[in-house]
Amino acid sequence: MTRFTGIWVPLVTPFRDGDIDVSALQALACRIAAAGVSGLVICGSTGEAAALTASEQLMVLDAVLEAVPHCPVVMGLAGSNVAALLAMQQRIQHRPVSGLLVPPPCYIRPSQQGLVKYFGLLAEAASVPLVIYNIPYRTGVTIELDTMRTIARHERVAAIKDCSGNQAMTMQLIADARPAVLAGEDQQILSTLCLGGTGAIAASAHIRPDLFVRMAQLVQSGELDAARKIFYRLLPIIQLLFEEPNPAPVKAALAMMGLMRDELRAPMEAATASMKERLAHQLKRLDCR
Repeated sequence: MTRFTGIWVPLVTPFRDGDIDVSALQALACRIAAAGVSGLVICGSTGEAAALTASEQLMVLDAVLEAVPHCPVVMGLAGSNVAALLAMQQRIQHRPVSGLLVPPPCYIRPSQQGLVKYFGLLAEAASVPLVIYNIPYRTGVTIELDTMRTIARHERVAAIKDCSGNQAMTMQLIADARPAVLAGEDQQILSTLCLGGTGAIAASAHIRPDLFVRMAQLVQSGELDAARKIFYRLLPIIQLLFEEPNPAPVKAALAMMGLMRDELRAPMEAATASMKERLAHQLKRLDCR
């Protein structure tokens, strides 16, 4: 089973004139994988999965798997129609993926028992590990601690991407030692790692992924002063990248670096001129090329 440790990057989906820019996607995947990240996450919220058709999501997955065959890849799987979701799960699992990132169904706000059943169905159908994505501000429902503990009893539930905003719950899950706890809020990466979390899924790690990887390694080796120095060096751009809706600032930064076009799908809009000006300053400060 995949070990969910270290830094994972939830890839943006590059577009060119409305279509997926496969060339830019593959080049970006290679660049980030070469920085030593633990793996890539495809078709999460940062990848604008909600704006992609099922066929386009599989196209993105196939392109990344082709580009970085030796890098672990986790695929996002989200939806409220369970039958359609299970069918998509089987299509994904025909590929050599290392896991599935699965949030609660959005909008319908199921009960806690409904969440147990929902994740149980997906876990029973899984041939790869599941990473549970607890992100209440996107789904409208919070996975409570006892619910998460129940879900985590299934052997296929390996990790949680923790965007709960509840530090007490984060600490308790870490203390439980199952599932693995990955920071999902980028400003909480260092604190989660220092508390004993195993890693992070971090959109801001598109920018200087090498520094994010080094920070995690330093925490692992107990060199906390050095890890803090890197974190505070990264913090200004981490904060800036989330001042406007994700992934607009990330895409703007990557476009400034010459890695892709600054293009999103409606209703998402490109970063503002003010944001781009501040991003340019931070990219120069971090010596991004």
